[in-house]
Amino acid sequence: MSLKDRFASAWNAFQSEPKRNKESLTSSSTQTLIGNLGSYGGYYRQDRRRIHYNNERSILNTVFNRIANDIASIQIQHVRVDENDGYIETIKSGLNDCITLSANLDQTSRDFWLDVVLSMLDEGVVAVVPVDTDRNLDINNSFDILTLRTGLITSWLPASIKIEVYNDRKGKREIITLPKDKVAILENPFYSIMNEPNSTLKRLVYKMNLLDQIDGQKASSKLNMLVKLPYSLKSPTRMAQAEERARVLEDQLTKTKYGIGYIDQAEQVTQLNRAIENDLPEQIEKLTEQLYNQIGISGDVFRGTANSEQMLVYNKKVLKPILDTIELEFSRKFLTPTARTQGQKIKYYIDAFDLVTPDEIGNLSNSLSRNEILSANEFRSILGYKPNNDPRSDQLINKNMPIQTVDPSVAGGQGNDVDFNSELNELEQMLDEDGDGIPDQPSESEKLLDQISKQLG
Repeated sequence: MSLKDRFASAWNAFQSEPKRNKESLTSSSTQTLIGNLGSYGGYYRQDRRRIHYNNERSILNTVFNRIANDIASIQIQHVRVDENDGYIETIKSGLNDCITLSANLDQTSRDFWLDVVLSMLDEGVVAVVPVDTDRNLDINNSFDILTLRTGLITSWLPASIKIEVYNDRKGKREIITLPKDKVAILENPFYSIMNEPNSTLKRLVYKMNLLDQIDGQKASSKLNMLVKLPYSLKSPTRMAQAEERARVLEDQLTKTKYGIGYIDQAEQVTQLNRAIENDLPEQIEKLTEQLYNQIGISGDVFRGTANSEQMLVYNKKVLKPILDTIELEFSRKFLTPTARTQGQKIKYYIDAFDLVTPDEIGNLSNSLSRNEILSANEFRSILGYKPNNDPRSDQLINKNMPIQTVDPSVAGGQGNDVDFNSELNELEQMLDEDGDGIPDQPSESEKLLDQISKQLG
């Protein structure tokens, strides 16, 4: 497709709205100019999604960020696979550039996946919107994606959804309506544990907020004291006098320079700012352990002290369900049935060496190279070393086995372990029956053997 045809058929999610301008932009400079003229500036980035306030102040912020960063570090590509789901090649497409290099004007691929997973865990469900494509989504089922954005679903309709998405041409968030079959809708696999109103995680957030409120009250400037007055407070008149006495005492402490006040000699002060005892810390600890058990992970993962077995369980129980959700939904919505029939797929690849300690790398490299699974240069690239110039370093060979010499004269060009020189010596000894070192006159059979030996070289 030529550059002119690309601009003529290009599609933008915000321009497709009926109430918006439907004129297509014909150049990137015009697009930048119009975007800057109608933009909304600010100190904070408007495209960045921030998690809920209650979640930000709790343990969820740590859990969400750890999971999102681990997902963002995993390689997700647009590839072609065989009938056994084996990797064949990486497809060079706009979609592959979005998920591996640059998702949009503001985000790299890593920032994009971080935004997607954080929003999915925080909101429970999130939409990935193809903002710019090479063809109109309203009239074409086959298209290539040029930019992707994470959107918040604000309303569910039978065949479409309303999404709040950041418009980089105007610098603000806008609500657009798109069909469900053109948008990747990602739901948190742990929705019932994390996002349900009465879920374990919501209860944990509520308990932690209560503990924060108690800590805030203990750290406030209140004196929390009682003043014993020298008269009874049973009548309304005495109650009014007591309230007036408390107001006067408060004014003495707050309006004076050093906070000094005075009381009558018959009055007594009782201090109440003692520690409030409750079982909230124990409840929070139990709920946190219960949350980890329901997800199927260990708390050592988030403390950075997990061993290889715990990390393996974490990858299988937490990361794999999220990655499977992304892989299936992206392949279902952004690849046509024809493309899937041709073997195209959105696939993730977890580096198995991330869980291997340095002590195990030597044994693992020996095992994989001996079984001709990885070459020496492939292992060097994994370890971060430059490739070796030796041609054998790029070959899948077992270096512990001797190399067999291939004799071209043997039928089929296959290697043969037979030592032809020793065979010829034995033939000569058979011909020299008298042992004088001179071969006897050959017979007919001996002539035949001589011809065979010449053919064998």
